[in-house]
Parts: sequence; C-alpha cells; structure tokens
Amino acid sequence: MNDIDSLEKEICAAIDAAQDEQALEAVRVGALGKKGNVSEKLKSLGGMSAEERQKAGPVINGLKNRVLELLGEKRTALKRAATEARLKNETVDVTLPVRLSPEARGRIHPISQVIDEITAIYADMGFSIAEGPDIETDYYNFTALNFPEGHPAREMHDTFFFNPDGKGEKRLLRTHTSPVQVRTMEKQKPPIRIIIPGKTYRMDSDATHSPMFHQVEGLVVDKKSTIANIMWVHEEFCKAFFEVPSLKMRFRPSFFPFTEPSMEVDIQCDRSGTEVKFGEGNDWLEILGCGMVHPNVLKNVGFDPDEYQGFAWGMGIDRIAMLKYGMPDLRAFFDADIRWIQHYGFRPLDVPTLFGGLSNS
Repeated sequence: MNDIDSLEKEICAAIDAAQDEQALEAVRVGALGKKGNVSEKLKSLGGMSAEERQKAGPVINGLKNRVLELLGEKRTALKRAATEARLKNETVDVTLPVRLSPEARGRIHPISQVIDEITAIYADMGFSIAEGPDIETDYYNFTALNFPEGHPAREMHDTFFFNPDGKGEKRLLRTHTSPVQVRTMEKQKPPIRIIIPGKTYRMDSDATHSPMFHQVEGLVVDKKSTIANIMWVHEEFCKAFFEVPSLKMRFRPSFFPFTEPSMEVDIQCDRSGTEVKFGEGNDWLEILGCGMVHPNVLKNVGFDPDEYQGFAWGMGIDRIAMLKYGMPDLRAFFDADIRWIQHYGFRPLDVPTLFGGLSNS
C-alpha cells in the first residue's frame, strides 16, 4: 500500500500548507470530492475481488477518516486564527448574532446524498458505475429492450419525443436508464456487474411523480446468475440503505418486456404511526422491480442466451429518498427552495460509509 502512504503524506502536506479556509476547501475537494484522489480509490473497490476488497477497504477508509479528522482540526485552527486576527483589528458588537460561513450554511441536495449512499452499498458488493446519454434513440430505449414496434408497453412510458431529423429518425429523452444496460453489453463481455444512476423523463407530474426524476438500475450478466442472487442482493441493499438489522421481503410476479420472469419487490414496514418504519410491522411497501434478463435482450447485444443469463432491476431514487427521510412531496425536490434544502439537505462533509453510517445528519 505504498501508494496509499504516499497519497496520505501528500494530502497531509497540503493540509498543513493551507493558509485559509478557501485553500483548505480546495484540498478537501482534491482529496474527497467526487473526483478526488481518495474518492477514486474508494470507487476502485468495486472492481476488486472479495479478497482484495477485504484488504484494501479498511486501508482506504482509514485514510479517508484520517483526512477528515485532519481537515476538521485544520479548519478549527484556521477559524481560531482568523477570529483572533479580526479581534485585533475590529470592534465586535457582541449583541449581533453569529453568522455562519458559506461552507457551514451550504447543504448537499438529498438526491445527491442518496446517490452516494446507493453507490457505497453496491460498490461494496462489487458493482461498478455505468453512465449513458439522456437523449436516446428509439432503438436503445425500446427496441433493443424487447419493446417491438406498436407494443402497448411503449405507451406506459409517456415519452418525450423530439422532432424527426433529416433521416426521419426520432430521438427522445430516455424513459429509464435501461439503455445504458444495452450500451454496456455491446461494449463489454460478461461477467458484467453494473449500476446505473441517472436522470429519466416521462410526462407525469403529481405529489409522487415528476417529468424529470432519478432512477438507479442494476445489471448482472454471467453464466450462473439465478433468482436467488436477485433476492440476496436486494435484501442486503435494503438492510444497508434503510439501516436496519433485518427485514422481510416479498417478491410478486409482474411484467416487464426486458425481463422474464419479472417481479415487483415489497419490503416489510410499519405504517401505523406518523412515519414509515422498515424491518418491523405487518405492512408491505413496493420498493423496486426486477427479473431475469429476457433472452431477446441478450440476443440483441450478441450474447448467446443458452450460455449467458443475468438479472436486472430498477428503482426510483427520489422515491426511496422520500421513504427514508420522510419527505411528503416529490415536487419539492425541484423547487430550489433554500428553506427546504436547509431542512432536508446534508452537510458537505457527511460522506456516506458502510462502517460509519450512511446518513450522519
């Protein structure tokens, strides 16, 4: 782990050299931001084997915790020094309320936080992240996923279509993140283990639906995947995401053109009070849809369904965020109301971890 030691020394030196909070924030972003050095190390865990992850995980997470601690100590010292400097040069009116710094006032949007939580859980299971375009072709959004021309299931999606181009082809805003599954299978041979968080679009709007919303889908393709694997993955995810030690799940038959068999998944909950409690009670709540990848989808990307099989699933990120954090109206997610963000948002340094707790606010 020489590279970890070198990285830690480099970050520690940068923290020590920071002369003000702005410089310190730049160090934090460079280390722990979305594309920071430590964050990239954490993302690499998804591509490791179980044995490698077991060794590397504690080392990388330990580095992150040490960096967070050093950042906190340095920030406190800088604030103290800045306060002392101001006291020497200014007359302080102690009757005025203390104003928080922009960093202290700022909040991470719940959707961004929940995507980080989801990523942390699936990365620990060995999944990597895949991305694709928001503007798709009819082929990738429907045809390649076993939606034949004129199929009634196409009408379920209330699609936003663009005007035809010069060749007569109509593009559209993707109605799900499933096209990324097809694009990934076209470029990568099995085994495949990916999750796909992203924006999706459908013509719908009410307290629980929005024209633009967020989905996370997952795909596994190999030679031995079974429904038992689906059940295990979802049970482990729900226990980790809702932070409960155990819960019951119910798998009901359903229909999706791109999976066969298809299932809806309900999780155990208690809705007798003012909030939904998971892992207890006698109620059930639908949480996601899943199934075994349809042989036609495998054929469309050149995989032999007699050799390969897999499973896929999808869930609404906005929906599970509402369930976990008690948000009553989906439309508020997109209102840009600073009061709502201050109430439901997360502090910038609340980085989700499986060992430290996903939600810290």
